[in-house]
Amino acid sequence: MSHLRRQRVFQLIGLLVVAAMVFAACGAPAAPAPAEGGAQPAAEAPSAAEGLPAEPGRGTDGSLTLVYWQEPSILNPYLSSGTKDFHAASLIVEPLLEFFPDGTLRPVLVTEIPTLENGGVSEDLLTITYKLLPDVVWSDGTPVTAADAVFTWQFCNDPATGCTVQNFVGVQSVEAVDEKTVKITFAEPNPYPYVPFVGYLSPLLQAEQFKDCIGAAAQACSEQNTNPIGTGPYKVKEFRANDTVVYEINENYRDPSKPHFSDVVFKGAEDASSSARAVLETGEAEYGWNLQVEPAVLLDMEAKGNGKVVSAFGANVERILINFTNPDPNLGDKRAVWEPDDPNPHPFLTDINVRKALSMAIDRNIIAEQLYGPGGKATCNILAGPPAVASTANDGCLTQDIEGAKQVLEDAGYVDTDGDGIRETPDGLPLKVLYQTSTNSVRQKTQALIQQWWKEIGVETELKNVEAAVFFGGDPASPDTYQKFYTDVEMYTNGPDNPDPQQYMANWLCQSADGAYQIAGPVTSWGGSNVERWCNPEYDAMFVKLQSATGDERSQLAIALNDMLVQNYVMLPLVYRASVSAHANSLGGVQITGWETEEWNIEDWYRIRE
Repeated sequence: MSHLRRQRVFQLIGLLVVAAMVFAACGAPAAPAPAEGGAQPAAEAPSAAEGLPAEPGRGTDGSLTLVYWQEPSILNPYLSSGTKDFHAASLIVEPLLEFFPDGTLRPVLVTEIPTLENGGVSEDLLTITYKLLPDVVWSDGTPVTAADAVFTWQFCNDPATGCTVQNFVGVQSVEAVDEKTVKITFAEPNPYPYVPFVGYLSPLLQAEQFKDCIGAAAQACSEQNTNPIGTGPYKVKEFRANDTVVYEINENYRDPSKPHFSDVVFKGAEDASSSARAVLETGEAEYGWNLQVEPAVLLDMEAKGNGKVVSAFGANVERILINFTNPDPNLGDKRAVWEPDDPNPHPFLTDINVRKALSMAIDRNIIAEQLYGPGGKATCNILAGPPAVASTANDGCLTQDIEGAKQVLEDAGYVDTDGDGIRETPDGLPLKVLYQTSTNSVRQKTQALIQQWWKEIGVETELKNVEAAVFFGGDPASPDTYQKFYTDVEMYTNGPDNPDPQQYMANWLCQSADGAYQIAGPVTSWGGSNVERWCNPEYDAMFVKLQSATGDERSQLAIALNDMLVQNYVMLPLVYRASVSAHANSLGGVQITGWETEEWNIEDWYRIRE
């Protein structure tokens, strides 16, 4: 083996080992110790036979009910940014690789993980080649081929499709070498090639089903987007948008003994508290997701003895996004629209002094401790994990500074000229903001706290909450989606689905390497990952460096990108959040993770027998 090849093998293996180690360091055990009976880390995987029927097999355990307080709107992950949609789709469509809870990779639809050592990754780091499983088929019984991967890339690569995920940034081409061989070529050497077709955000779509759905036609393909043909353990039996999905077993699933549940009902609930009650108190459901409920309330429910609360830290952060465009409804079709030759700037949030003051006024510790408990930590970073890429340069924001925030505004010329307690811009416009988020008790309490703190510095805040199914639904016709961003600021959680930071940091690109703009807007059917409409060529140039960097340089560039976002107050990070869910005591096989959907191994879930 040449010296260069050996060095690259070590670099690649090192990245994977580091990813696994840093995930382990930021997993559930690293959270503050929970009170007795409180949220606990995910248990180790059970042995194959533990708790299973005497003759475990496909469909032996009856019906399974999952309850979400954000109901699914669509089952095509490429056209939604809503976590509930990703989870609902993950039972049907699958990627080539996915992550174990410890952050390491596992093959899903391929024979092995390509590496430099086995020849799957080229020595120049420009290509990665996958071998599809020889006998894997779609749920309609037709073979999965390399052409499906080529199509999926073409689907997402068309700007008019409005693809909302960033897994194909830096991909130059996807080729079908033969029927079962997929070759991905990158525009530049890529030291971490495990992003395209990896994880729940990047599954294969069936080319035959979606062939007429590329570009502007994508949003109108209702049947395809709500009943995709997949390779996963289940397929859609019934879909009711913003309500319920009923799944039945995919009879062509590759493991003849799985899944164990004959059908799955994925239904909505009024709010997170209702989801928790359905699992922990009433027994109406076996699994409840994202229980953003006050810690004391959740502990009281768990004490009933019907189920258990589980949690895992990945890299999710609750944050307030700043709108860099003007959302004034009087602008009509130009409302909140950014264009290269007309950025349509917000009348005062484009001033870094205002954004800085808003951040300084927030007490993140109170929010984390009182509203999240063991499920959250105050943070100043948007890239909060894994630890190797978590910056320490912004820790000063953890100390609230009301007086300092007032002074920043005063020095920048924002004064209260008429004595009503609200500051005005130098040209007389009051500092009034509309602040939206999804309907959820913890989020509404967070809003109320921040409203009071901003009032103290002379900023008037109107609060708005939108039903989660609508807010995260991505309907291009709705004025209330977070992508439309028809308010001044908005709040929600997201984070990397990959221990490597590259894919996630692509969300704030203004332009990708091929010149395509990433700003959410009508041209992309309100897709596009840059929701804030923040455009910074310096950020774009640094991201290009990240794409080819290795080792410590890669971590340092990721930290620098995080710091650029945080120190420009593109968004205001609040809480580093664990995934907190609950399942019935009768449900086995659950392995909650911060890197995949919580249903990533649903084919292994089973009903525990007494």
